[in-house]
Amino acid sequence: MKIWGRANSINVMKVLWTADECGLKYERIDVGLAFGGNDQKWYLDMNPNGVVPTIDDGGRIIWESNSAVRYFAAKYAAGTLWPTDPGERSEADRWMDWQLSTIHTGMREIFWGLIRTPPEKRDMASIAKTAADTGKLWARLNERLAGKVYVAGQHFTMGDIPVGCWIHSWFALPVERPELKNVKAWYERLQTRPAYARHVMVPLT
Repeated sequence: MKIWGRANSINVMKVLWTADECGLKYERIDVGLAFGGNDQKWYLDMNPNGVVPTIDDGGRIIWESNSAVRYFAAKYAAGTLWPTDPGERSEADRWMDWQLSTIHTGMREIFWGLIRTPPEKRDMASIAKTAADTGKLWARLNERLAGKVYVAGQHFTMGDIPVGCWIHSWFALPVERPELKNVKAWYERLQTRPAYARHVMVPLT
């Protein structure tokens, strides 16, 4: 198995974390940003969007990070990461979709504003407003985590992975945050997972 993508990409982190949770062996190849390559024909032939990650699993090409998480979970961890009960799986699915549809935009703006923008060019007022708005979105997850151990219920599933990648950034970024007791407890549980520590709990770059 080959996984193309730079290790500091939030979307690559998702698939590396999932692959490790599934016990998979793979070769990761740096592509994107400083490494380039994702605008070359050989890469675009696999992934027409030219983004990372792209996975080759024995000739099966997968792109779109959440789709890759689902693929790994369904193929290699059915019954654990990929719940076989449709209701429980729908809980996992909806938080994966929520990561893309709801929390991603604000988190990306804060991350790029504070980490990948030179200090003299940062719009701190805009970043502060986005952080305040994003905190209100995280509060939705906080409410839903009441009485739960993980996002889909009492067991760790694929649903924890995409949103779990962003929660590390949320607590690592220098922004004001509301008190989110349930989210913080969930984040602390994620930190005990070796694959999370290895791939997600890294310096923000």
